[in-house]
Amino acid sequence: MTNDQMETVFEKAKQIRLVIFDVDGVLTDGSLYIGEDGQEYKAFYAPDGLGIKLLQATGIIISIITARNSPVVTHRMKSLGIQYIYQGKLDKLSIYKQLSKELQLKSQQVAYVGDDLIDIPVMQEVGLAIAVANAHFLVAKQAHWQTQASGGRGAAREVCELIMQAQGTYAAQLAHLGIDN
Repeated sequence: MTNDQMETVFEKAKQIRLVIFDVDGVLTDGSLYIGEDGQEYKAFYAPDGLGIKLLQATGIIISIITARNSPVVTHRMKSLGIQYIYQGKLDKLSIYKQLSKELQLKSQQVAYVGDDLIDIPVMQEVGLAIAVANAHFLVAKQAHWQTQASGGRGAAREVCELIMQAQGTYAAQLAHLGIDN
């Protein structure tokens, strides 16, 4: 990515008030672990969770929209303090429109992070479309920016830090952790 392209991404990131994450393949590596009893398990990357918490502390709203239903997702999102949790939603675009209307946000104020074809309709509408490193190639083509880390392996953390850096809130969040930058 050129300096000019990165500058454009930073300008877009400065306006963000809401970040919507897909779950499978973005907040997880996309693997589904299913026990003999039919119970579904997922692995979440702890540093992504800290990034989300730090971003929330700056006033940015976090939401998830996922096509699957999973109690473990509900549990993890609630543990992160995420209020806007939408599961079992194949039509992510209608949920995005409903949520942005409810929060009175313009498309330029919303970022969406995805990895697969079902994410493209929302990515085409938001102000900052982000693909994880291992996203489907058509998703990557729709993105304004693509993470270096894969889904479930630090991509969400990269997104959170990008937005905080663009908005000038990253150093303050590090200071709250007792870190001089």
